[in-house]
Amino acid sequence: MCPEAVELSIPDMTPGHQPVLLREVLEFLAPRAGGRYLDCTFGGGGHTRALLEAAPAVEVFALDRDPAAGPRAEALSAEFPGRLTLVDKDFGRLAELPPAQFSGILFDLGVSSFQLDDPTRGFSFRSDAPLDLRMDPRQGVPAAQWLETATEEMIVRAIRDYGEERNWRRVVRALREARGSGELQLSSSVAAVITEAIPARERAISRIHPATRSFQGLRIAINDELGALDRALPEAFARLEAGGVLAVISFHSLEDRPVKRLFRRLCGQPEDANDSMPQDLRHPVAEALTRKPITPQPDELEQNPRSRSAKLRAIRKFPLSNL
Repeated sequence: MCPEAVELSIPDMTPGHQPVLLREVLEFLAPRAGGRYLDCTFGGGGHTRALLEAAPAVEVFALDRDPAAGPRAEALSAEFPGRLTLVDKDFGRLAELPPAQFSGILFDLGVSSFQLDDPTRGFSFRSDAPLDLRMDPRQGVPAAQWLETATEEMIVRAIRDYGEERNWRRVVRALREARGSGELQLSSSVAAVITEAIPARERAISRIHPATRSFQGLRIAINDELGALDRALPEAFARLEAGGVLAVISFHSLEDRPVKRLFRRLCGQPEDANDSMPQDLRHPVAEALTRKPITPQPDELEQNPRSRSAKLRAIRKFPLSNL
């Protein structure tokens, strides 16, 4: 059940950053004057800016572990003095924040356009940059070093489980055989190693680059993205005020699945086909605002092709009288 439509002004964004499903996010969060909102993935600041512009005296607390987000947040904060606070922290550490209640909370998962478009970060397999893939380059080790030292089990988990690459055996073998050769140092050369491992007939008919799934898996592993999501979602719901909305934008099934399961559980619905808990033992604490995930409209897909795999789910926490 969608919230009532609100009069929205969608701000113009820089060509390098187009916030995904912006109109839909604003419709669900419905920013109100004086409301407090949490953007768990500040990124380029597009969603945060829209929230700040949507109503007078809106406050936004934003999280981002990427130090490159700091200057963008400072510039935005100068436009909205005293209304934006950026916390230099991974959303997986949301529980470390001081206690606070929010009118709405947003997660926009995955990698930001700024990270993809910065060749020095190594997120794009079309660049000759060192293979890094870390969202916070101050933590952990670059993906190039990780590939040289990780156990076979760790690489299998990244390629098979997180990348969902059907040719994972070939790819894992190729990556391990490339150790010590220098081929694992640059994004472009790693992409070439992976591409060569994919059967030619599959490369010929694939609609995506042969390295796409493997790079996704490596990125998820390097940044513990799924672990962070599992820790953050329940904590985010606990920080919603009564009647508040939690919205999540995901970009692949591994992200969407835990969101869907948690949302169904909070709404008193079976998590999946294997959930046989009797209905009278379920205790709904939220209502679903999206029966099915919201996806981009054709006009957004035309303007921002990177939004093509986005899915938005949202729930509203019951008022106190319902809890």
